[in-house]
Amino acid sequence: MADYRIENLAKVIVEYCLSVTPKDRGAVMGDTPGEPLMLAIQREVLRAGGYPHFIATFPGADYIHFSEASDDQLEYVSPFKKMAFEEFECLAWLYSMANTRALTSIDPAKQGREAKAQADLMKRYMERTATGELKWVVTMFPTNAHAQDAEMSLAEFEDYVYSTMYADTDDPVKEWRRIHDEQQRYVDWLSGKEELIVKGPNVDLTLSIKDRAFINADGVDNMPSGEIFTSPIEDSAEGWIRFANPAIEMGREVEGIELKLEKGKVVEATAEKNEAFLLEMLEVDEGARYVGEFAIGTNKRINRFIKNMLYDEKIGGTIHMALGAGFEEIGGKNRSGIHWDMICDMRDGGQIFADGELFYESGEFKI
Repeated sequence: MADYRIENLAKVIVEYCLSVTPKDRGAVMGDTPGEPLMLAIQREVLRAGGYPHFIATFPGADYIHFSEASDDQLEYVSPFKKMAFEEFECLAWLYSMANTRALTSIDPAKQGREAKAQADLMKRYMERTATGELKWVVTMFPTNAHAQDAEMSLAEFEDYVYSTMYADTDDPVKEWRRIHDEQQRYVDWLSGKEELIVKGPNVDLTLSIKDRAFINADGVDNMPSGEIFTSPIEDSAEGWIRFANPAIEMGREVEGIELKLEKGKVVEATAEKNEAFLLEMLEVDEGARYVGEFAIGTNKRINRFIKNMLYDEKIGGTIHMALGAGFEEIGGKNRSGIHWDMICDMRDGGQIFADGELFYESGEFKI
C-alpha cells in the first residue's frame, strides 16, 4: 500500500519548494534506495508541466570511484552534473543512502582533490541559487542506513522524518507558510543589527553582521527546514567554538571539533576523531578556513541528533556554523569548494546578544 506521506512530500517539493512551472527542466538526484520519492517527484513535475531528469547513483558506486579513480579521474567533472547545475531551472537532491559509512576508509586526500576540482562548479551553483536562476531543494527519503545512524527502527524513523516535514498533516504547504510567518519576526528584528556576541559552555565568539541580512529558511530550499541564517563579515569572527556533536562531510564523521578564529580565519583546529580529514578539508582552498554561514535552528519537531546535517542543523535550540562558501544573495563574499556545517548546542545556557541586547537564551528567542 502506498504511503500517503511520500505523495504529500513530493507535492510539497514540487509545488512549494521548487515552484515548478511549465517547461522547467528539473534534475532529481539521489541514491537509488530513494526510488519511491524520486518517482513521486517525477509524477508531480510532469503534472506541473516540467521536464524531469534522473541523475541516480547506485549504492557502492562512490566507494568504487574513490578506490579506483586516478588523479585525472578524480578531477573530472561530470557533464551531466555540470549541465544540471549550470543550465537547469530546478534541482531536487535526495539523501537516500544504503550505507552512510561507505567512504570511511577512503584517503581524505582523494576527497579533497575532487572537492578542489568541483570548486568552479560549486561557485557557479551558488551564483545561480543566489539569483533564483536555479531553484533547488535538498531532502531525505528514509532508509535503513539513516535509521541505524539515528538509532531507530525504520518504521520509527519514517514517522520522525515525515513529521519534521509536516508530510503527516492534511495540508503541509499551509504549515510551512505558517512557519515562514513566525520566523520572519526574528529576521525583521535582526535587520540593521551590526554585531553578534555568542556565549555559552561551548562558545565565546564575536561576529559582525553589518549590512548582512538574515534569511528565513522556511522549507523552500531545505526540506525539512527551520532556521534563520546569514553570512557574517568574512574577517570578523573572533574567539572559539566547540562542536560536541559529530560533524559529517563526504561520508566522514569528525568528532570533538574545536576551532579558534582570528580575523575571521580558523588559526587552530583540533578533533578527537578523524582530525586528519578535518585538516585536509581546511586546505581545500583559501576560503575553507573562513566562516560562510552562521545560523540558528528553530524546528522543534527536529529534537534529536541523527547524524544527518540536513536535519541536525535545524534542531530547535542549536546554532550552527559552516566553514567555506558564503551566500552571495546576502552579500557573502567567501568562495570555497566546501560548505561544511557544524552544530553547537545552546540549550544549556547559551546566549546570543545582538548589538548588546539579549536576543536568544537557552534555545529560546527573547524578543
